[in-house]
Amino acid sequence: MRAVFLACLLFSGSVSAEIIPDKYPESLLYSAPVKVADGVWSAIGQTQYYNYENAGHNNNLSFVIGNEAVLVVNGGSSYLLAKALHDEIKKHTALPVKYVVDENGQSHAALGNGYWKALGAEVIAHTDAADEIESHGLDGLTNLQAILKERSDGTEVVVLDRTFDDQLVLDLGGITAELHYLGAAHSPGDISVLIPERNVVIAGDIAFHERMLPIFPDTDTAAWLETWQQSFTEFAKGKVIVPGHGGPTDFATVDRYTRGYLVFLRGKVGELLEEGGTLEDAYAIDQSSYRHLETFEELAAKNAGRVFEAMEFE
Repeated sequence: MRAVFLACLLFSGSVSAEIIPDKYPESLLYSAPVKVADGVWSAIGQTQYYNYENAGHNNNLSFVIGNEAVLVVNGGSSYLLAKALHDEIKKHTALPVKYVVDENGQSHAALGNGYWKALGAEVIAHTDAADEIESHGLDGLTNLQAILKERSDGTEVVVLDRTFDDQLVLDLGGITAELHYLGAAHSPGDISVLIPERNVVIAGDIAFHERMLPIFPDTDTAAWLETWQQSFTEFAKGKVIVPGHGGPTDFATVDRYTRGYLVFLRGKVGELLEEGGTLEDAYAIDQSSYRHLETFEELAAKNAGRVFEAMEFE
């Protein structure tokens, strides 16, 4: 797990990328929340890496409004970013935020948890995500403080209030939030949130489409595909999908750029291994059909190399 966490820091902080203008300059949020369905909203983060300009908002921060309470999906990368999201929630409802659910243990999912705990919200994540936060949250905080500077003020690592292993159902009053761990995906403790009354799945980082998916040193792509085929497909098909990065879409789109990409890359690497190819050959695999995806230049060759190193031992 530590290798996965350190890869998160590498992908988020040390790779230079073009700075794209903020879409919502009056807020620390990169973009204003968009309505996904009745009572379901998501502030779509920049599909780049953490930087000062996006204030660490490079993932999707979603919220669900019931008749009695609000659920937030992802605590955000900082105290101030969480507050900015709350300011937007208050434009739509005076109901309290009762639950905050982290889609995994990464910094942009969890480091803003302290803001919500101070409001009295219950902060929840999968057991593996909780372990990741406990073990490496301080490293993530140090990394984010260096990038965000004063925009990280007030941010601290806090202990989760509740964890679960397989499934947890939360009642918001008239709307249900079902938290599901469907199996191994791109990082420890990846979960998806189903809102059955709205036919919406807040999928988290199991699903990608606008941004190339990252493969970390400890990511098991074979297990990710197994989770997709045995659990996620039936779970998400026919529903509106809010992925971890990028705007709301449908199952066919995330299937193309998640399962499809993993099958493509593993197939190319498998051919190389059969032919006695090397790691250098893997880096040179032609992935140009995915060049239009954000972060392609930063991730494509690394992804191929990591799949090659893993498949040598499968």
